[in-house]
Amino acid sequence: MKFPEPLVEGRLIRRYKRFLADVRLPDGREVTAHCPNTGSMLGCQPTEGRVWLSESNNPKRKLRYTWELVETAPGMLACVNTARPNAQAQEAIGAGRVGPLTGYQHCRPEVKYGSERSRIDLLLSGHETEPDAWVEVKNVTLAENGQGFFPDAVTERGQKHLRELMAQVAGGDRAVLFFVVNHTGIETVRPADHIDARYGQLLREACDAGVEVLAYRAALGDGAGNPSGELTLTESVPVILEV
Repeated sequence: MKFPEPLVEGRLIRRYKRFLADVRLPDGREVTAHCPNTGSMLGCQPTEGRVWLSESNNPKRKLRYTWELVETAPGMLACVNTARPNAQAQEAIGAGRVGPLTGYQHCRPEVKYGSERSRIDLLLSGHETEPDAWVEVKNVTLAENGQGFFPDAVTERGQKHLRELMAQVAGGDRAVLFFVVNHTGIETVRPADHIDARYGQLLREACDAGVEVLAYRAALGDGAGNPSGELTLTESVPVILEV
Protein backbone atom coordinates (compact mmCIF):
# COMPACT_ATOMS: atom_id res chain seq x y z
CA MET A 1 0.00 0.00 0.00
CA LYS A 2 1.06 3.58 -0.62
CA PHE A 3 0.39 7.02 0.71
CA PRO A 4 -2.21 8.53 -1.62
CA GLU A 5 -0.35 11.84 -1.92
CA PRO A 6 3.28 12.96 -1.44
CA LEU A 7 4.12 13.67 2.19
CA VAL A 8 5.10 17.08 3.51
CA GLU A 9 8.49 17.23 5.23
CA GLY A 10 9.09 19.28 8.37
CA ARG A 11 10.97 19.47 11.64
CA LEU A 12 9.43 18.33 14.91
CA ILE A 13 9.14 21.06 17.52
CA ARG A 14 7.28 19.07 20.16
CA ARG A 15 4.57 16.49 20.77
CA TYR A 16 2.06 17.24 23.52
CA LYS A 17 -1.33 16.15 24.86
CA ARG A 18 -0.56 12.82 23.14
CA PHE A 19 -2.50 13.70 19.99
CA LEU A 20 -0.86 16.98 18.97
CA ALA A 21 2.52 17.82 17.44
CA ASP A 22 3.94 21.18 16.41
CA VAL A 23 5.99 20.99 13.22
CA ARG A 24 8.06 23.59 11.37
CA LEU A 25 7.65 23.43 7.59
CA PRO A 26 10.45 24.27 5.13
CA ASP A 27 8.97 27.72 4.48
CA GLY A 28 9.22 28.55 8.19
CA ARG A 29 5.54 28.16 9.02
CA GLU A 30 4.67 26.28 12.21
CA VAL A 31 1.65 23.99 12.01
CA THR A 32 -0.09 21.73 14.51
CA ALA A 33 -0.54 18.19 13.24
CA HIS A 34 -2.68 15.34 14.52
CA CYS A 35 -0.55 12.66 16.18
CA PRO A 36 -2.49 9.37 15.76
CA ASN A 37 -0.59 7.42 18.41
CA THR A 38 -1.68 6.79 22.00
CA GLY A 39 1.60 5.18 23.05
CA SER A 40 4.71 6.66 24.58
CA MET A 41 6.44 6.82 21.15
CA LEU A 42 9.69 6.10 22.95
CA GLY A 43 12.59 6.88 20.61
CA CYS A 44 10.28 8.35 17.96
CA GLN A 45 10.02 12.03 18.84
CA PRO A 46 13.46 13.61 18.53
CA THR A 47 13.37 17.39 18.91
CA GLU A 48 14.14 19.02 15.54
CA GLY A 49 14.05 15.57 13.96
CA ARG A 50 12.81 15.21 10.39
CA VAL A 51 9.15 14.25 10.17
CA TRP A 52 6.68 13.77 7.33
CA LEU A 53 3.02 14.73 7.36
CA SER A 54 0.07 13.76 5.22
CA GLU A 55 -2.17 16.63 4.17
CA SER A 56 -5.95 16.70 3.95
CA ASN A 57 -8.06 19.20 2.06
CA ASN A 58 -11.22 18.19 3.91
CA PRO A 59 -12.69 21.47 5.22
CA LYS A 60 -14.45 19.62 8.04
CA ARG A 61 -11.17 18.51 9.60
CA LYS A 62 -9.94 20.52 12.55
CA LEU A 63 -6.29 19.79 11.75
CA ARG A 64 -5.06 19.80 8.17
CA TYR A 65 -1.97 17.65 8.76
CA THR A 66 -1.37 14.16 10.20
CA TRP A 67 2.01 12.97 11.46
CA GLU A 68 3.02 9.84 9.53
CA LEU A 69 6.80 9.24 9.59
CA VAL A 70 9.84 10.27 11.60
CA GLU A 71 13.58 9.87 11.10
CA THR A 72 14.63 8.32 14.41
CA ALA A 73 18.34 8.22 13.55
CA PRO A 74 20.30 9.07 10.40
CA GLY A 75 18.82 6.98 7.58
CA MET A 76 16.24 5.22 9.77
CA LEU A 77 12.50 5.82 9.39
CA ALA A 78 9.54 4.84 11.53
CA CYS A 79 5.80 5.08 10.90
CA VAL A 80 4.10 6.48 14.00
CA ASN A 81 0.54 6.52 12.68
CA THR A 82 -1.06 3.57 14.49
CA ALA A 83 -4.07 3.75 12.17
CA ARG A 84 -1.84 2.24 9.44
CA PRO A 85 -0.77 -1.23 10.71
CA ASN A 86 -4.17 -2.94 10.45
CA ALA A 87 -4.47 -1.91 6.81
CA GLN A 88 -0.86 -2.90 6.16
CA ALA A 89 -1.45 -6.37 7.62
CA GLN A 90 -4.76 -6.84 5.82
CA GLU A 91 -3.25 -5.81 2.48
CA ALA A 92 -0.27 -8.17 2.89
CA ILE A 93 -2.48 -11.10 3.90
CA GLY A 94 -4.87 -10.48 1.02
CA ALA A 95 -1.97 -10.32 -1.43
CA GLY A 96 -0.66 -13.69 -0.22
CA ARG A 97 2.61 -12.29 1.15
CA VAL A 98 2.11 -13.74 4.64
CA GLY A 99 2.81 -17.44 4.14
CA PRO A 100 1.25 -18.80 7.35
CA LEU A 101 -2.01 -16.97 6.64
CA THR A 102 -2.63 -17.83 2.99
CA GLY A 103 -5.73 -19.67 1.85
CA TYR A 104 -8.37 -17.70 3.72
CA GLN A 105 -11.25 -16.41 1.60
CA HIS A 106 -12.65 -13.75 3.91
CA CYS A 107 -11.23 -11.06 6.18
CA ARG A 108 -13.40 -9.05 8.57
CA PRO A 109 -11.96 -6.15 10.61
CA GLU A 110 -12.92 -5.07 14.11
CA VAL A 111 -15.03 -8.08 15.14
CA LYS A 112 -16.28 -8.18 18.73
CA TYR A 113 -15.17 -11.24 20.69
CA GLY A 114 -14.00 -12.62 24.01
CA SER A 115 -15.03 -12.57 27.64
CA GLU A 116 -13.19 -9.27 28.20
CA ARG A 117 -15.19 -7.39 25.55
CA SER A 118 -12.45 -7.02 22.98
CA ARG A 119 -12.39 -6.38 19.24
CA ILE A 120 -10.09 -8.46 17.08
CA ASP A 121 -8.25 -6.51 14.42
CA LEU A 122 -8.74 -9.10 11.68
CA LEU A 123 -10.85 -12.28 11.57
CA LEU A 124 -9.88 -14.64 8.76
CA SER A 125 -12.32 -17.33 7.66
CA GLY A 126 -13.19 -19.58 4.74
CA HIS A 127 -10.06 -21.74 4.65
CA GLU A 128 -10.50 -25.23 3.20
CA THR A 129 -8.51 -26.99 5.92
CA GLU A 130 -7.69 -24.47 8.67
CA PRO A 131 -9.97 -23.09 11.38
CA ASP A 132 -10.77 -19.39 11.59
CA ALA A 133 -7.77 -17.22 12.50
CA TRP A 134 -8.10 -14.35 14.98
CA VAL A 135 -5.34 -11.83 14.21
CA GLU A 136 -4.28 -9.11 16.67
CA VAL A 137 -2.04 -6.47 15.03
CA LYS A 138 0.60 -4.46 16.91
CA ASN A 139 2.82 -1.62 15.68
CA VAL A 140 6.54 -1.96 16.51
CA THR A 141 8.63 1.23 16.39
CA LEU A 142 10.87 1.00 19.47
CA ALA A 143 14.36 0.16 18.19
CA GLU A 144 17.54 -0.45 20.16
CA ASN A 145 20.69 -1.62 18.37
CA GLY A 146 18.79 -3.28 15.57
CA GLN A 147 16.30 -4.97 17.87
CA GLY A 148 12.63 -4.04 17.99
CA PHE A 149 10.72 -4.14 21.24
CA PHE A 150 7.03 -4.23 22.08
CA PRO A 151 5.40 -2.60 23.97
CA ASP A 152 6.98 0.84 24.44
CA ALA A 153 4.99 1.41 27.65
CA VAL A 154 3.11 -0.75 30.14
CA THR A 155 -0.02 -1.97 28.35
CA GLU A 156 -2.88 -3.55 30.25
CA ARG A 157 -4.85 -3.53 27.01
CA GLY A 158 -2.13 -5.56 25.30
CA GLN A 159 -2.12 -8.03 28.20
CA LYS A 160 -5.89 -8.42 27.82
CA HIS A 161 -5.47 -9.17 24.12
CA LEU A 162 -3.04 -12.00 24.87
CA ARG A 163 -5.52 -13.57 27.29
CA GLU A 164 -8.27 -13.32 24.68
CA LEU A 165 -6.06 -14.94 22.03
CA MET A 166 -5.26 -17.85 24.34
CA ALA A 167 -8.98 -18.37 24.89
CA GLN A 168 -9.58 -18.59 21.13
CA VAL A 169 -6.93 -21.30 20.80
CA ALA A 170 -8.50 -23.20 23.70
CA GLY A 171 -11.79 -23.05 21.79
CA GLY A 172 -10.28 -24.69 18.70
CA ASP A 173 -9.50 -21.69 16.49
CA ARG A 174 -6.20 -20.18 15.42
CA ALA A 175 -4.96 -17.04 17.14
CA VAL A 176 -2.16 -14.87 15.76
CA LEU A 177 -0.23 -11.96 17.21
CA PHE A 178 0.98 -10.01 14.17
CA PHE A 179 3.78 -7.49 14.72
CA VAL A 180 3.91 -4.86 11.96
CA VAL A 181 7.51 -3.65 12.10
CA ASN A 182 7.25 -0.03 11.04
CA HIS A 183 10.91 0.84 11.56
CA THR A 184 13.59 0.34 8.91
CA GLY A 185 16.33 -0.25 11.51
CA ILE A 186 14.72 -3.27 13.17
CA GLU A 187 16.08 -6.74 12.36
CA THR A 188 14.41 -8.80 15.13
CA VAL A 189 11.47 -8.36 17.50
CA ARG A 190 11.45 -9.13 21.23
CA PRO A 191 9.02 -8.56 24.10
CA ALA A 192 10.05 -5.44 26.02
CA ASP A 193 10.58 -7.14 29.37
CA HIS A 194 12.46 -4.08 30.63
CA ILE A 195 9.33 -1.99 30.10
CA ASP A 196 6.42 -4.37 30.76
CA ALA A 197 7.61 -7.61 32.33
CA ARG A 198 4.05 -8.92 32.71
CA TYR A 199 3.42 -8.55 28.98
CA GLY A 200 6.57 -10.51 28.21
CA GLN A 201 5.50 -13.26 30.60
CA LEU A 202 2.02 -13.45 29.07
CA LEU A 203 3.42 -13.49 25.54
CA ARG A 204 5.53 -16.53 26.33
CA GLU A 205 2.55 -18.22 28.01
CA ALA A 206 0.47 -17.47 24.92
CA CYS A 207 3.06 -19.06 22.63
CA ASP A 208 3.16 -22.15 24.84
CA ALA A 209 -0.64 -22.27 24.61
CA GLY A 210 -0.55 -22.26 20.80
CA VAL A 211 -0.85 -18.59 19.87
CA GLU A 212 1.20 -17.94 16.72
CA VAL A 213 3.49 -14.90 16.59
CA LEU A 214 4.50 -13.30 13.28
CA ALA A 215 6.49 -10.18 12.45
CA TYR A 216 6.72 -8.48 9.04
CA ARG A 217 8.67 -5.33 8.21
CA ALA A 218 7.46 -2.46 6.05
CA ALA A 219 9.35 -0.78 3.24
CA LEU A 220 9.27 2.84 4.36
CA GLY A 221 12.35 4.48 2.88
CA ASP A 222 14.89 4.53 0.08
CA GLY A 223 17.79 3.61 2.36
CA ALA A 224 18.99 7.20 2.67
CA GLY A 225 16.42 8.38 5.18
CA ASN A 226 13.88 9.54 2.62
CA PRO A 227 10.37 8.10 2.49
CA SER A 228 9.58 5.90 -0.48
CA GLY A 229 5.85 6.49 -0.23
CA GLU A 230 5.41 2.77 0.48
CA LEU A 231 3.86 1.18 3.55
CA THR A 232 4.02 -2.32 2.07
CA LEU A 233 5.05 -5.23 4.28
CA THR A 234 7.89 -6.87 2.39
CA GLU A 235 9.64 -9.46 4.57
CA SER A 236 9.32 -11.42 7.77
CA VAL A 237 11.70 -10.82 10.67
CA PRO A 238 12.47 -13.22 13.53
CA VAL A 239 10.62 -13.00 16.84
CA ILE A 240 12.92 -13.88 19.73
CA LEU A 241 11.31 -14.91 23.02
CA GLU A 242 14.33 -16.09 24.99
CA VAL A 243 15.00 -13.96 28.06
